[in-house]
Amino acid sequence: MTCDRMNGRLITTPLFAGNNSSVSVGLLTCFHDDDKFKYRAYTFTYLLLFPVAFLSNIGALFIFFLQRSRRNTASSVVMMNLALSDVSFSLTLPLRLAYYFRGGVWDFPDWLCRLCVFGFYVNLYTSILFLTLLSMLRWLAVAQPFRHRSLATPTRTLLVCLGVWLFVGVSSVPFLTQGVTKRGGSPRCFEPSSPSSWARVLILNYVALALGFLLPFLTIIVCYSRIIRRLTIRSSLHANRSSKSGQQLRNRRRSVHLVTMVTATFLLCFLPYHVIRTLHLHAVCERWSCDITVGLQRAVVVTLCLAASNSVVNPLLYYYSTRTFRDKMRDAHSSLSIKRGSRLALMKRRNTT
Repeated sequence: MTCDRMNGRLITTPLFAGNNSSVSVGLLTCFHDDDKFKYRAYTFTYLLLFPVAFLSNIGALFIFFLQRSRRNTASSVVMMNLALSDVSFSLTLPLRLAYYFRGGVWDFPDWLCRLCVFGFYVNLYTSILFLTLLSMLRWLAVAQPFRHRSLATPTRTLLVCLGVWLFVGVSSVPFLTQGVTKRGGSPRCFEPSSPSSWARVLILNYVALALGFLLPFLTIIVCYSRIIRRLTIRSSLHANRSSKSGQQLRNRRRSVHLVTMVTATFLLCFLPYHVIRTLHLHAVCERWSCDITVGLQRAVVVTLCLAASNSVVNPLLYYYSTRTFRDKMRDAHSSLSIKRGSRLALMKRRNTT
């Protein structure tokens, strides 16, 4: 059985070979040209994401650079790598926007198409793994603070981050083999080119699902559940010992709320995309009904937009999880305001003279 897409049609072809080497071919054609919905959804999403993702993550890197003391902590090393991943992904969005503005016509070199596909998956799974590493560091700091100080050094954390980049980059190399294809007489990007490509994508999907999502997802759930339990136990102990622990109790509640926000963000951005993508690939390759396939295709578009929006959610995590990040952000804003005010005053003096 093979599956292919040609001119907006889903074509499924079972082959039967007899003893006389005769082959009878049956075709089931299902028209589901839904390009308009896909192009409009991606264009709207990337128009919003590109300036916000690029500027916010560049700003985050700038703030991290200002935090000279915090740059030597393990968490900041991970956050800087996460921001770098989001910046690199945002740089590919203008190419995607040009493609969808042109109605799905790729006017750029083939290697840029391959790089955009590769960049999306590298950003997706480095983000997941960096968030997982950040969760593990937080669990270690709460549960075993002395081991955290000795094990989670900035140098070791940087080596782990480099290992994440290398692992995800090598694992995503198969996506570099999928470049520009021809469909409807026009060069297309971001589309499998043959039945074997769809079968290969399905296999890669399960590898990514197991190693790139399920394992990190379980790790995050275990780490955060233990963090919540640890903080809850400590809060009750402090409340029983002294009535002056109100501020500590509020701080721990904020930590629990932060953990909940990170988990909710992880589930919103990554879980729907992986579930729907898997179902859609099976619908295409196993000849599901036309209505289900079209519905799943639209759901993939929506959930992929959610996955891409992770690049603008991460700066919010930096802001709400790091007090010094907020302080430096306010200091940077204040210094810019002072410089702007001094320039305006200088210009007024020049005009009066």
